[in-house]
Amino acid sequence: MAKIKMKSRSGAMKRFKRTANGFKRKQAFKQHILTKMSQKRVRQLRPLTQVHKSDERSVRRMCPYL
Repeated sequence: MAKIKMKSRSGAMKRFKRTANGFKRKQAFKQHILTKMSQKRVRQLRPLTQVHKSDERSVRRMCPYL
């Protein structure tokens, strides 16, 4: 008998990527209505960041094969 595979959350698969030290993610508040935001703030939101250690377990459960 074949072992049953777990389903991944497709939304989470699109949002997170696996790295050697955990998961990386995009910053929030960077999609629209950027005109009222200062350019410094927009620039600081540009790079990817690590998922916090307390959230890694839930990301791992949503993406078991990532």
